[in-house]
Amino acid sequence: MKNLCAKLFFLLFSVYAFSQNVQTETFKSVELSGELNNERTIKIYIPESYKQDSTRVYPLALVLDAEYLFDIYVANSKLFALKDKAPEQIVVGIYQNQRNERKKDCEVNANSMLTESSSKFYKFIKNELLNYIEDNYRISPFRTIVGNTITANFTNYFMVENENPFNAYININPSYSRDISELFRGKIPSIDSNTYYYLNTGDYNGEQKDKAIETAYYVLKNFENENFKCKYDVFDGSTRISSIGQAISGAFAHIFNMYSSISKEEFDEHIAKLSPPEAIEYLEKKYVEIQYSFGANLKIRQRDIFAVESIILDKEEGDYLEEFGKMINRLYPESPIGDYYIGQYYETGNDYKRALKYYKNGYSKISGEDPNADGYFQNVERVLAKQKNLRGEVDITEDEIIESETEEGTGSGVEGRDEKE
Repeated sequence: MKNLCAKLFFLLFSVYAFSQNVQTETFKSVELSGELNNERTIKIYIPESYKQDSTRVYPLALVLDAEYLFDIYVANSKLFALKDKAPEQIVVGIYQNQRNERKKDCEVNANSMLTESSSKFYKFIKNELLNYIEDNYRISPFRTIVGNTITANFTNYFMVENENPFNAYININPSYSRDISELFRGKIPSIDSNTYYYLNTGDYNGEQKDKAIETAYYVLKNFENENFKCKYDVFDGSTRISSIGQAISGAFAHIFNMYSSISKEEFDEHIAKLSPPEAIEYLEKKYVEIQYSFGANLKIRQRDIFAVESIILDKEEGDYLEEFGKMINRLYPESPIGDYYIGQYYETGNDYKRALKYYKNGYSKISGEDPNADGYFQNVERVLAKQKNLRGEVDITEDEIIESETEEGTGSGVEGRDEKE
């Protein structure tokens, strides 16, 4: 009974916490005047961190068919952000199933063009809703639009326009217009900024629709434009309902791959063949782009630093260890890692005096309770032994290590760099 009460309390608390970050508004549209419903209900999810930093901006996700897709998208948004696989997002959902508006909102004519009604819905989003969100919330340049079946097909009409307001398109089981491939051919080759596209299907769609989606994918796949990044998933054995959750999580992994820490695939494809200065530049540019696109002011993650370590160590005889170490010291001045790399740089160049200074400085940043402290101190002992070998001496005593520390001082990374310069 106690366990049941605890679970019910947790569930109620979770629902309450979620509702505190979601607000529902009624938007009266001028563009939709004369249509079946010109007053639209919109739901807006605001991340908890929004009020903590008044300068931070957030990517925007616009979710059509909000009655079905909004909560699933928000749940994925929170999970991916919690696991540091995607930035936090502001999510806006448009209700389209109160009076069966979605059919009028997204209909196309025999020539695969928007009708008068769907053109009004298009203008409502582009001219009214996006402006309203930008005026009232802190939005970064990155925008995603999400749709399912006919609303998924509708999203593509933003992509094929000259002024494209979105950076990413999530097409869940899209019911494509007959001539959508021709619209793709007229636009995608000329896309000049990173655009992410996701589509999926499965045998639950039936043979005809499944084939139409597959055909559209092969058209998209064959465009030779590095700015257009397309991902296609097939969920055979799934269902229409379960595929929605699968598609959204698959789309997140594709769209926000740049935000995530460096994966094996990213390393093998983009980094492995780089020279040390190119690897350092790649790392720095990756995080500049994250900052610009997503508004996330991230320091370069330590695991990404370690991801390029082998290139810095193994190529060009370690000539870029010093630059690498300085970058780490700027990012993580409390960490011994930067001093270690600079110490290695000087040690491989047989400048033992400076190597010793940086190794000692790094060691001074390690707590005595740290299990790695003894291992790090071996760098100090190794360099002292090399100094003694140069002088023809043999043994190193503890007193001599202390004496060396007194003579050289523990120093700091900044002093060492100034001394070299």
